[in-house]
Amino acid sequence: MAQLMVGVIGGTGLGEALGVLGSGEVHRVPTPYGEPSGPIIVTELGGVRVALLARHGDGHVYNPSTVPYRANIYALKALGVTHILASGAVGSLREEVAPRHLVIPDQVIDRTFRRAGTFFEDLAVHVEFAAPFCPALRNLLVKAGTGLPARIHQGGTYVCMEGPQFSTRAESELHRSWGASLIGMTCMPEAKLAREAEICYALVALPTDYDCWKPHPANLDQAKLLEEILANVKAATQNAVELVRRAIPLLSTADKPCSCQSALSLAIWTDRTKIPDQVKERLKPILGKYLG
Repeated sequence: MAQLMVGVIGGTGLGEALGVLGSGEVHRVPTPYGEPSGPIIVTELGGVRVALLARHGDGHVYNPSTVPYRANIYALKALGVTHILASGAVGSLREEVAPRHLVIPDQVIDRTFRRAGTFFEDLAVHVEFAAPFCPALRNLLVKAGTGLPARIHQGGTYVCMEGPQFSTRAESELHRSWGASLIGMTCMPEAKLAREAEICYALVALPTDYDCWKPHPANLDQAKLLEEILANVKAATQNAVELVRRAIPLLSTADKPCSCQSALSLAIWTDRTKIPDQVKERLKPILGKYLG
């Protein structure tokens, strides 16, 4: 098994709070897909090497459609990351999933359409994605959350919409009719790319409000509503940081590799002698062990 290294991708809220997990070496990793969202900070937590990356960049400059997802995952892979713990602010589609709770989703519905969703544009590679979030990593997060003050929901379907606009009420009701629990904008294609890169990936979702299916109190104007949402982000972020802090040392106790880390073993359909040398070189961090 590759030497353990954990990537932490911070979304809205957690992206700005990553510094509390530690400081360390600054890495600016060039990739064939452009620059990542920002520099990657490599530090150590509980004896485990950790790479910290803010998904939306310094100052939240990338909206969900423009985040350089491929560059981010490629850079983390090139640095040696084996597991990713990601976070993201979401809207709740269920009464029981209240703002400030945490959710460890187990399924996703991808409704994005503007984003490059694969590393393999020049060859045919089909990874299994029935379980889009690593089950072993999800279980570890749930275990790490024991005793945490926030309520943690185990499982739930995340609908990833394109954005950057929020849902219409009709869309929100449609997503609820599908049985989904969360609506967000950032876990796709991030989770797909992590699977293609053979990196275990799990998400900590931070509900900040009920999506527009649930009317807001009549006495809450837009300014006060935003104030309330930002307060929810702050509170959920504190709990998410603590959850990640507890989870990372537990990863070192894993006694066997996860199937996520061999996702490409049967997925490459293209005759390897037909893959151009420049493609092999570009994808070396991802495909290298399968191409000799």
